[in-house]
Amino acid sequence: MTYKDYMAPMEGITNHIYRKAYQEFYYPMDKYFTPFLAAKQNKRLSAKEIREVSPETNEGLTVIPQILGNNAEDFIQLAKILRDEYGHKEINLNLGCPSGTVTAKGKGAGFLGEPEKLDAFLDSVYSSLDMEISIKTRVGTDYEEDWEYLMDIYEKYPIKELIIHPRLLKDHYKGKPRLELFRQGKERFSMPVGYNGNLFTKEDYKNFTEQFPQTEIFMFGRGIIANPGLLDEIRDGKAPDKKKLRAFHDRIYSQYQEILSGERNVLFRMKELWNYMAPEFSNYEKPAKKIKKSQHFSDYEAAVNLLFEQEWKPNGAGADRY
Repeated sequence: MTYKDYMAPMEGITNHIYRKAYQEFYYPMDKYFTPFLAAKQNKRLSAKEIREVSPETNEGLTVIPQILGNNAEDFIQLAKILRDEYGHKEINLNLGCPSGTVTAKGKGAGFLGEPEKLDAFLDSVYSSLDMEISIKTRVGTDYEEDWEYLMDIYEKYPIKELIIHPRLLKDHYKGKPRLELFRQGKERFSMPVGYNGNLFTKEDYKNFTEQFPQTEIFMFGRGIIANPGLLDEIRDGKAPDKKKLRAFHDRIYSQYQEILSGERNVLFRMKELWNYMAPEFSNYEKPAKKIKKSQHFSDYEAAVNLLFEQEWKPNGAGADRY
């Protein structure tokens, strides 16, 4: 069986700097999904968004733009920009984001609560675009019964791949994924079905694949951010390598210094990473607090050095905090 490994989009983290560094140091992903692009009327890509989707900044990577929206006309317009101006042949629809600011507008996982509108949206999008369109979805908003009518909708369309995060909107990232609902989708759909959710350790992956041995597509999110070497362990059997992690960190840190202005902006990005990575170290609390409080590069670098003096035995602790 040929497995496909995907990097989930995470706002503020899995941007083009992170993706390029990851590809250089770790077991490569088959696809990298961009943090979502918001579909809006008369959309024009910002300089930041252009960097995310441009072939020049993603050379050597298969990058799939993810779009967030609930208006078919706006979605189609943005998809055509990505196709015609940046050469993208595949796009991904975000139906999984549980953020309150997103779902309150009926977007992301919030769109799942309006099945008739979602059905009409998908009908317009799939009939209007000669592109491959994959979907990342949750299994409903408030009730497991939501999944039944969502499956009725999804199987009507030529979805390139359906990546299922088997949680409800109300679950956010708490509790265990609802694997029985994933099973229902895997058994019912004819399109390729991928899995996303709580793959924090090699053991998590092993347990999941024992239950679902026919699953070929895996999307890694919080687990790969907490431990970038996770796929090295899963696919190549390599032990966690703290020196490689340090080199990976240093590459990202130096790249941010090149493209961002001011210490504050660089440190803000690095602190977001450490929210996930720091708990994978022993005795991390004090160095992590120093990282969080650092205002200057010198303070930050001293705190990072202190953290790397600790033992690094990744166990998913950082990923499981969210």
